[in-house]
Amino acid sequence: MSRPRALLAMAPRFKDALFGPDELDRLTRLVNVDPGLVVSDFADVPDLASAELLITCWGCPVIDASVLRRAPGLRAVVHVAGTVKGLITDACWERGIAVSSGAAANALPVAEYTVAAILFAGKRVLGLRDLYRRERRSLDWAAHFPSLGNYRRTVGIIGASHIGRRVLDLLRPFDLDLLIYDPYLDEEGAAALGARPAGLDELLAASDVVSVHAPALPETRHLLDGRRLGLLSDGATLINTARGSLVDMDALTKELVSGRIDAVLDVTEPEVLPANSPLYDLPNVLLTPHIAGSVGGELRRLTHSVLDELDRYVRGLPFAHPVRADTISRLA
Repeated sequence: MSRPRALLAMAPRFKDALFGPDELDRLTRLVNVDPGLVVSDFADVPDLASAELLITCWGCPVIDASVLRRAPGLRAVVHVAGTVKGLITDACWERGIAVSSGAAANALPVAEYTVAAILFAGKRVLGLRDLYRRERRSLDWAAHFPSLGNYRRTVGIIGASHIGRRVLDLLRPFDLDLLIYDPYLDEEGAAALGARPAGLDELLAASDVVSVHAPALPETRHLLDGRRLGLLSDGATLINTARGSLVDMDALTKELVSGRIDAVLDVTEPEVLPANSPLYDLPNVLLTPHIAGSVGGELRRLTHSVLDELDRYVRGLPFAHPVRADTISRLA
């Protein structure tokens, strides 16, 4: 069986992180690819016409009509990362390009981070840490934090995305009451995820912890504005591992400075907050630099997922993790 010709299209720094010796060995057995050629600008590729597959990652150029004109043999794009919104264009769908992404594989570390944040929030870890550091003696911790603990706490999930669904799956063993808001999810679908559907305002008002997993769309910009953030109960925790644009950062900053609610923020708008932002130092905020997704050794999970997809492709099977034109706009 002849191996289809493939190109690696990504920022060069990602190639070594994604492909170790074992991964490169499997890759080169599946497809005809030059591992030393990593494309970050399609204009620099003189033989784009012979490529049947693009193996893409962060830093891949946009695959638009001008690129496709130079790549008449292109049949599929396999993305070694999550969203493909930044590179797949309408021209790809019009050509009938098959697209697969590692979004399902990337969902796991984000879900793990989120579940850890949910359970730590229920244990009031931020406040307890500071009180213990200050007092350095035994106290009646529950007297200081009456809501301490996770039993029957209400957790609200905004968005039944890959990650939102994975979070709900990981939360099944715990004694939590789970709510889900997603405009495309009905009651039966929510029940299958182990949650109860709720309107967004209802979810915000009822939840002890709210975690955001919705896509960044024009209609979801500042989905959590000042009014909706005001619906959160005193002492509630907001977790955002999706996109910073989903939350009005000015309104959120006011709430957090007041000390009324807590937050665990892996994403913000802008992506790196100004150095003078109070969120860096607030005791009720855990701020991390967009590391909930695949980083370090977790990148190899993405690689293995994509290698499995390539194996399916060369055997004439459909992708296990396809991206479709009719759903791409709703993906987180």
